[in-house]
Amino acid sequence: MTAITALLLFAVWTLLLMFIYVLPRVAKVMAGKKKANSWTRGQPTDDSPLLVRAQHAHMNCVENLPVFAAVVLAAYALGKAPVVDALAVWVLVLRVAQSTVHLISISHWMVFLRANLFVLQLLLILYMVWRLFA
Repeated sequence: MTAITALLLFAVWTLLLMFIYVLPRVAKVMAGKKKANSWTRGQPTDDSPLLVRAQHAHMNCVENLPVFAAVVLAAYALGKAPVVDALAVWVLVLRVAQSTVHLISISHWMVFLRANLFVLQLLLILYMVWRLFA
């Protein structure tokens, strides 16, 4: 898998997480059970815990996708794609694992696992940047 493919799959994963919480909300609005402005940021919600966790996992992806994209696209623009190709798939795997853990639980040990998966992603991205400058 190339880094570009991993980047595209990261974007797809981000969209899938969004659909987990958006589609039930749209259904409630279309059925007249909720008003469209019922889900304002920072306000309490009556969404299920799974939908709230999906929203948070989605936002985690949104926060990190631009950094990952910048590194991958810079590597390709610099003609150094091989530097990131082998590592980008692992960033994707770790991201999917992190999001999946986020969807499953927010217990102490699951949050600890999720944090470690996140740190590994950051370290891989930093390593890719280091290799691009080397």
